[in-house]
Amino acid sequence: MTKASRTIAIARKEFLHIIHDPRSLIIIFVMPLMQLILFGYALNMEIQNINLAVIDYSRTPQSSHLIEQFEGSEFFSVFHYNGKHSDIENIFLKREAKIILVIDQDFARNFQRQTKTSIQILVDAADPNAATIIKNYCYGIIANFNLEHGGQISQPFDVEPRIWYNPDMKSAYFFVPGLIALILVMISAMLTSLAITREKETGTLEQILVSPIKPIEIIIGKVFPYIIMAFLDGFLILMMGMILFKVPFAGSHFLLILLSTLYIITALSLGLMISATVETQQVAMMMAISATLLPTVMLSGFIFPIRSMPILLQYVSYIVPAKYFLIIARGILIKGNTFFQLGFQTLALTLMSIILLIRTLRKFSLNLEK
Repeated sequence: MTKASRTIAIARKEFLHIIHDPRSLIIIFVMPLMQLILFGYALNMEIQNINLAVIDYSRTPQSSHLIEQFEGSEFFSVFHYNGKHSDIENIFLKREAKIILVIDQDFARNFQRQTKTSIQILVDAADPNAATIIKNYCYGIIANFNLEHGGQISQPFDVEPRIWYNPDMKSAYFFVPGLIALILVMISAMLTSLAITREKETGTLEQILVSPIKPIEIIIGKVFPYIIMAFLDGFLILMMGMILFKVPFAGSHFLLILLSTLYIITALSLGLMISATVETQQVAMMMAISATLLPTVMLSGFIFPIRSMPILLQYVSYIVPAKYFLIIARGILIKGNTFFQLGFQTLALTLMSIILLIRTLRKFSLNLEK
């Protein structure tokens, strides 16, 4: 048999195993859809139905109009507070509201005089990220109110925002590309981490030891089926993201396919290295999950900004493949980035793939020589 025919035979054997293994099919097709739906709907930075307590000392048509602006927003659930001003802290302590709007009794009089009018906004900042988002919602509503009334309510500064790429500020535009990165690396690494350990547990590795098959042929033959499966997963996730969450596609389809292939190869190489290192499928899967799930979620920029992390973790993030693919996926889908604009990320994934493949080949060669 030629090298090509031996490699094809190994790939065919791996395909047949995947097709006839219910666990592999569940990992490939069911798990990505469940993760997409759960993460896509759960990881939402848009806070809605925020309890807002209103203390209206003015009780005039002007103050009522301002309150109506908040009531008409999808973000706030407004109720009036009629207690003492000295007791308003209890609203936060009892978690009855996240924000309090206080309208001064001179509110209407200042409007009639065409002078600057002040209101007070108190935000519960026990969750600082949520408090920042709520504050920005308030600024947006006040800005619209000012447009209707000639800018009579004073704000800390004047803002004229121009939001590019995601004007509606939809969280799904940010999270779905991250989900593609997370699911691809998890699926690819988990499946390939079981490839060689399965041969060890079933005893078929001994047959490989006495055959003329070279390590590189085994690796290519075992990786090729998972590349195709990973592509199916990536396509499925992207289509569902575009259908369910209306994620745009601003860039090149060919470029996304090309760089996704590179990322998949990197993830598969990681899984193969784990597979060649450990002896059992259980340990291989645990290592694959530990090496993909936590680093991708915590250190890639998927949820938390990398620049906000301690400097040590920022350096650690450089060895997380998902960090680079996140920039690639978001750049192509949302911004329409070109290959040259993503050159550093492409180079980083290429180097990772080469290093992991060389490490896997050497490790597997040592196993064959034992």
